[in-house]
Amino acid sequence: MNKPSGLNAESTVNFPLMPANLPSLIALLTKNVPESCRPAVANAVFPALGTLVSDVRFDLIDGSTDKEPTFMCVLMAKQSSGKSAVNAPIKFILERVEQRDKVNRLREKAWLAAVNSCSSRQEKPERPDDLVIQILCDDMTNAAFVRRLADAKGRYIYTKMDELELLNNLRTSGTKDVGKIIRLGFDNAEYGQERVSLRAVTDRVPVRWNWNASATIQKGLEFFRSRLVDGTLSRVNICTIVRERGAEFHYQPYDQSFADSLKPYLDNLENTHGHIHCDEAFRMAQRLHAKCMEISYKCDDMVYEELASRAVTIAYMKAMVLYIANGCKWDDAIDQFCEWSLDYDMACKCHFFGRQIALAQSKENFTSRRGPVNLLAYLPVNFTKQDLVNLRLNVGMSEDCSSILRVWACRKYITYSESTGLYTQTRACA
Repeated sequence: MNKPSGLNAESTVNFPLMPANLPSLIALLTKNVPESCRPAVANAVFPALGTLVSDVRFDLIDGSTDKEPTFMCVLMAKQSSGKSAVNAPIKFILERVEQRDKVNRLREKAWLAAVNSCSSRQEKPERPDDLVIQILCDDMTNAAFVRRLADAKGRYIYTKMDELELLNNLRTSGTKDVGKIIRLGFDNAEYGQERVSLRAVTDRVPVRWNWNASATIQKGLEFFRSRLVDGTLSRVNICTIVRERGAEFHYQPYDQSFADSLKPYLDNLENTHGHIHCDEAFRMAQRLHAKCMEISYKCDDMVYEELASRAVTIAYMKAMVLYIANGCKWDDAIDQFCEWSLDYDMACKCHFFGRQIALAQSKENFTSRRGPVNLLAYLPVNFTKQDLVNLRLNVGMSEDCSSILRVWACRKYITYSESTGLYTQTRACA
């Protein structure tokens, strides 16, 4: 049996195209960048948008009721591909936060000057308890990170890193791995440090941290190499830029008109609080989860299944942020965009990391795979168990297919005839 062309290691990945009808906020944020950069910008703006939201909780389809809009996005692309296209939209989104931060940084500087000017006999002024500084520089220590989390008092802090490896500055003293903070951050779990020095930072607070990072493909692969199967990668939104040689590459100017158009959306994000529920977004998440599980079962792809669960949550959080930005009004364009965003995120993860994750999980010699493969699509309507075994071996999978045959039968994708020994595909698998 010939190997299906879609499994060829040299095949070109066709990332899903953005829908023509975009949510108005996304259309605004992507309109001034070159077309090849728009998918990356459409995903990369969410950490900044989520940073404007505070004291907001969402329901999740697994029964959780306290999810907050956490977004961590890595843009992996070749050198000189246009990764800086995300900078201007993010800057405009966070301009109001940056202005507030400037005031508080000056207040903090004045307090430090007052402390340093005191003699050893003088009583030192107490540090102000309302120094909320949300935008952190990309070169920060673990202690500074914990301090800013504590100061934020429920707000999100934000970091933009032009080099992904700068995340390693936050390595925890316990595990020496920033992946721990990423995993805790996605779940808003508590993190901190215990110190005995009077001058040291001692605090444990929920991690509310949104961030963007850029990397060349090689640097991205290197960063996640040891974090493929511990849940770190699945919590991160991955995007890329595919730029064809000779294609037009031109930025449109950002001006006051752009800022004025953006303001109502940002006002909605900052002024909405509490438990927010949207029936349409919730049903969308349920549908997308079912869709991903169907793909994983038909392809017998455990890598896809494990990545998809959190990718659905990320897409759902995007829908909720767009819903809030739109004045808590649903738009069918939000549904279409978030489904595309999920497919795009999964395509990027499978393209860059699918084979490595499979190798890390099974320790077997898998051939290169460019995303999930529907095994049923490469089998005849009537097939034997040996046909499936041959196909699995041909695409680099193990020959053990008893489990997936049971799953397919349970989900009514196939029926089995004891008299002929043949499996028959049903319409349910189409």
